[in-house]
Parts: sequence; C-alpha cells; structure tokens
Amino acid sequence: MNILEPQSIDFSMLDYECSYIPGKMTRMNYRYVHRANSSFVTAVIHRGWRRFGKYFFHPICEGCNACKSIRINVNDFKPTKSQRKAYKRNNDTKIILQKPTLSQAHLGLYNKYHHQKHQKDGWSHKHISQREYYENFVDGAFEFGKEVLYVHHGNLVGVDFIDILDDGISAIYFYYDLDYARLSLGIYSLLYQIELAKKLDLQWIYLGYWVDGCKAFAYKEGFNPQQRLDGFPNIYEQANWEKA
Repeated sequence: MNILEPQSIDFSMLDYECSYIPGKMTRMNYRYVHRANSSFVTAVIHRGWRRFGKYFFHPICEGCNACKSIRINVNDFKPTKSQRKAYKRNNDTKIILQKPTLSQAHLGLYNKYHHQKHQKDGWSHKHISQREYYENFVDGAFEFGKEVLYVHHGNLVGVDFIDILDDGISAIYFYYDLDYARLSLGIYSLLYQIELAKKLDLQWIYLGYWVDGCKAFAYKEGFNPQQRLDGFPNIYEQANWEKA
C-alpha cells in the first residue's frame, strides 16, 4: 500500500446551508481514513483538504469556488504592533503542548464558547457530547495531532488543535473563553504556532480557508505574507500556491 494513500472511504454529504456565505448552499467531499500517516496528511493539507478526527474534507459546491486555502511563510512573517501587544498581554498565560485529551474542563469550555458565540454572533449551537468531542478532536490525531492548552492564572481559557506536518503546521480549530477577550487569545495562538514552526524548522502555517467578505475569517488578513491555493488538486497533481 502506498504510504500516501492509506485505506480510506470516500463519500459526500447532501447540500446544506453555507456557514460562510448567506443564502448559499454547500456540499463537502469527505474521506474517512482509519489510520492516517504524516506523509498522507501533509500531502492532502498541502492540496487544500482539512481534517477533523479521522475525516478529511474539502468543499465541492456547485457553481462556487469562494473557499481558497491559505498559508503563511513563517520565515518571512513579521508581527504587527497590535500582534506584539497581544503577545505581551499573555506573559502570565501558560502554554501546554500535548496529545489531544478529553476532560470536563474541555467540554465545559467548548460548550461555553459556542454558547457565547451563539449570543454574540448568532452561531447555531447545541451542546457537544463526550463522544462527539472525542470523534472530532481526539480520535485520528495519531502521532501528528496535538492540542495546545492556554492556562491563565490556573484557568483553562483556550484550546487549540494543530497537526504537525512534514513541512508546516495545520491550524485545525481553536476555542476559548470570551470572558478573556482582552487577552486576544486567537491572535496569540497563531503567534505561538508561528513560533513553534520556527523551532521545529517548518516553513508553513496552513490556516484553512479564506472567503472574501466572511467576518469569521477577518483575523487571517493580519498574518502575512500569505499564499493562496485555488482548487483541490489530487495527490498526484502539482499544488500551485500563489502569492496573495
């Protein structure tokens, strides 16, 4: 079996309402991989796929190609004044890098975050169960998946999920306590990813998708220089990243 193509099952979901563009419908192409390896994960993330648990996916929306994969070259990145201030505000924030875990503190913070976003930004929200959380964030991590815990004065205030690839770090998902908004934890978590990539001699931070006009992605504009990928080439095709 080719190391780049572990045993997998491919399928797509029925169309559902797009989270990024009002009034649009979206469809996702999925690949379930029971036992992924780092070379496979690197290959597909490099070509615009994303991962949650053992599921890899990318959009296949009819008549729409608004989702563009983006990445940062950490060697050329220079923090802005506001980003440097965010870094300093977290002098008392402890960082723990480890394999993904599941605890009541994780579940409590995850559900609190989504409840806060429901109230603040109108996100749809239902409480996540232990099983759902495990399948989304713990299962499928294998040797490449990590969680970064952010602890402020003894309180768990943020959890960031990342994959450490052969050429970079893939940012998967970050949730945090909005009561600590003054810490700018979303910005701080990306600054830590960049710092970690440099320590590991990795060139890229894969930031997921960019959609023009989507408020949820606005923070990504502050991290430069960026490259963007149009489309989702298969692993036998060249991925042509271009300067944004």
